[in-house]
Order: sequence, then C-alpha cells, then structure tokens
Amino acid sequence: MAQGPTYRVKFRRRREGKTNYYRRRRLLQSRQIRLAVRKTNKNMIVQFVDARVVGDATEASAISTELAKHGWTAGTGNLPAAYLTGLLAGLRAKARGIDEAILDIGLNTPVKGSRVYAALKGVLDAGVVVPHKEDVLPDESRINGEHIVAAFEHFSGEKDTAMFSNIGKKKTTVTGVPKQVKTVKSALLGIPAAELKAKKKTKKKPKPAAKPTKAKKEKPAEKPPRAKPRKPKPKKLVSRGRGKKGKKK
Repeated sequence: MAQGPTYRVKFRRRREGKTNYYRRRRLLQSRQIRLAVRKTNKNMIVQFVDARVVGDATEASAISTELAKHGWTAGTGNLPAAYLTGLLAGLRAKARGIDEAILDIGLNTPVKGSRVYAALKGVLDAGVVVPHKEDVLPDESRINGEHIVAAFEHFSGEKDTAMFSNIGKKKTTVTGVPKQVKTVKSALLGIPAAELKAKKKTKKKPKPAAKPTKAKKEKPAEKPPRAKPRKPKPKKLVSRGRGKKGKKK
C-alpha cells in the first residue's frame, strides 16, 4: 500500500471497482438525465437517473424480469431481452416527460452490437433522444433473436457440447424467439399511458413494536432541606518555642 504524507485513500466505490469517478464527473457536467444501462449474467437493468444534491433519483426504470408479465418466456439475459427492456424503460420515461438523456454504461466495455447498445436501441425506438453513433447498434436480425435460433440448430446436433443443455423440453421457446419479440413488442407498445406514468409504490417497513416502558419512580413533591455544613472551629495558635519565656528578674 502506498505511503507518504501526500497519499489519500480512494473512495470506497472506487476501491471496490464499482464507480469510475472521472467518467461520472464528465456525465454530471452535461446536466442531463443519465440513461444507466447495467447487465448481469441473467438480467438487464435500464434506469433513467437524475443527479441531485441529496443523491441520485431514479425517474424511470425497467428490469428484464418484468417481460414475463407481457408474454416473454425466453431467457432474460440475451440480446432480444435487452432490447425489450430498453423499450419498456423508454416508454415509461417518455410517459413521465423525459425526452432526452445521455448514455451511461458504467464500467461495461463499449462493444459494438452488445446488449448495452441493444437496450439503447429499445430506448431510441421508444422516442427518447440519446446521442449515439449508428454503427454501434445491433442489426435487426440480432434484435429479433435469429442468431440464437441459428446457434441452437448448430449445437443441437453435437453431443460433446454443453450449449443449450439446460433447456430440456423448452426447445420450442428457443425456435420461437423471433415471434416472441414481435408479440412482446406490440404488447409493450399497447400499454396505456396512465399505467406507464404510474410509479411503483414502495412498501413501508412495519414499525417495530414499542418496548414496554418501565414505571418511573414518583418524585417527592417537596425536597427535604439540605443540611448546612458546619463551619470549622478556628485552630488555636501554639508557639513553636518550648514554653513561655520567664520574665527577667
């Protein structure tokens, strides 16, 4: 660890590798709402975040697990799911008065045609303006999931591979991904504006039961008078000599 009088400990989220504060500062200087796109191994998260003095406020958001309510049965961590998640978040942001945003990919590597830019494509299709380059967006064939069907047909005939081994009886789900993208997209576009504008109500945690208070001791109405300290008696002065000196005769 570095030592010295000029060494400063870095911020906690920088030490944990969660935040790039140099990139965050440049994003905040734009004074625009950030389109934060985050990906995990199984899900996609898209949020519209407004930076305030008291802290970041999420104005609209969507998670890929919400697609199941609209008829999505395939995986939630693939590229078509990222596109639909971005579309749902963009529709909610548009209904809540957000017309522009700036892309915030966090610590993700900017790879052309990746899930991050698939979510951006969904936000753009919802009508939200985000500065970007056209060559970073994925093709329509990948957004529809045709590459997933091609990979399934390629690896299904091989025995020495673990690709698509956990599907089981859901083979029709993989081959029907392009159709599901169209049906779920039309379902998302058909959501009424009132439902998109409404925000989720957070459940308040129940307050803990109050502890029984101990009975307070009753204080006497009148306090007894305080005892006055006695004054110490003056000490007798004793001469240091051996006694009284006799009178001279």
